Amino acid sequence: MTEYRVTDPTTNDVLRRVAIASDDQVDAAVARADSAYRDWRRRPIGERAEYLSAVAAEYRADRVRLAAIITREMGKTTAEALGEVDLVADIFDYYAQNGPSFVAERRLETPTGEAVVRSSPIGVLLGIMPWNYPYYQVARFAAPNLVLGNTVVLKHAPNCPESAAAISELFDRIGLPIGVYENVYASEAQVARMIEAPAVQGISLTGSERAGRAVGELAGRAMKKVVLELGGSDPFIVLPDADLDAAADAAVAGRMGNAGQACTASKRFIVLDEVHDEFVDRFVRRVQALRVGSPTDPNVAFGPLSSETAAATVIEQVNDALAHGARALAGGRRPSGAGAFVEPTVLTDVPASARAYHEEIFGPVAVVYRVTSVDEAVRLANDTPYGLGSVIFGADAALMNEIADRLDVGMVSINGPSQTQADLPFGGVKASGFGRELGDYGMAEFVNRKLIRTHAPR
Repeated sequence: MTEYRVTDPTTNDVLRRVAIASDDQVDAAVARADSAYRDWRRRPIGERAEYLSAVAAEYRADRVRLAAIITREMGKTTAEALGEVDLVADIFDYYAQNGPSFVAERRLETPTGEAVVRSSPIGVLLGIMPWNYPYYQVARFAAPNLVLGNTVVLKHAPNCPESAAAISELFDRIGLPIGVYENVYASEAQVARMIEAPAVQGISLTGSERAGRAVGELAGRAMKKVVLELGGSDPFIVLPDADLDAAADAAVAGRMGNAGQACTASKRFIVLDEVHDEFVDRFVRRVQALRVGSPTDPNVAFGPLSSETAAATVIEQVNDALAHGARALAGGRRPSGAGAFVEPTVLTDVPASARAYHEEIFGPVAVVYRVTSVDEAVRLANDTPYGLGSVIFGADAALMNEIADRLDVGMVSINGPSQTQADLPFGGVKASGFGRELGDYGMAEFVNRKLIRTHAPR
């Protein structure tokens, strides 16, 4: 990687190039964050919260321009881009309003005197963020940690230099002290350099399993705390008593949103035999009705994938499945013409020998499986290296909660698609990573819970 660049995935035209920072610039950014931390941590938490409220207001005021940036960078539809900006504003507001109570001093009962646990920041944090939600991914990491009193150095994805700059500019606009939030256009080698820097106390990465393994290894050697939010191959279980129209609507929304480029997108649809054909018929008809085209067209469901490489990878996975005996019930091809477009696709009869069985498909491709029992559904749902989210549709609440307990995942959604909210924890298990973001859990990762004990007089 020699540069950051904006490539419009609708046309594959390169619109802008940004040079990678020098080692001196990277070191200076870390040094500014370290220096700023010493003042920032001492400011009252209420004052830090006011900065978050101000940045939330800036996101709302500038939402149209901000949305246009990520549409141009990675092909998100205008409606989805505006929704992402609104969610980011909600996240900053949430931590501004609730952050102080999340770190309130906790008094412990002890017969030997008095004891309290105080939550305090730990220092400079390095955030390594992906391209699929350029603002949201940054917000869910930065907001809780800034209000806590940590400072942030942010390394964004190479295809998101403009949104990375826009985030930094918003913080400058509200007068955030220099060094509290630093944006760096860093290379992979410079990421390793920052992880090893003594000033950096923690690392948060949202990205691929490959990136997570590399960063986790570096962080472990450096004895640094790390949070990894990685990929997913989320199951969507349809039980015989499910509302099939509601399930099919949720299946389309949960799989095809953001052109299928979400770690928590439902990717494997596991349907009980009694309703398999009826559900698949509803699902396929809805998928075939989706329009794909320019992300600025309000009538399209989704635009291109983020890049030509992303589109080619998805089609390779589809073709591999077909070569191993799978069938395409819808789509399965790339439309003619320029751009990183992929047809909305539904595959069935995908065998365990195909890449699509175990790999995450990061695009608008759904894989449908028929099962004959709940036990088989759970076994298939858990037959993946990932463990992020999941969806269950049915009418028997007790059964669905039992299934939820048996799923090896970090999140379960019953009778609705997986959705992010500022007040609900987010994270997974297995190869989907570890640690949690959002909700009060979002302030529980990079924190020093300091015990202060006062002994009773003898």
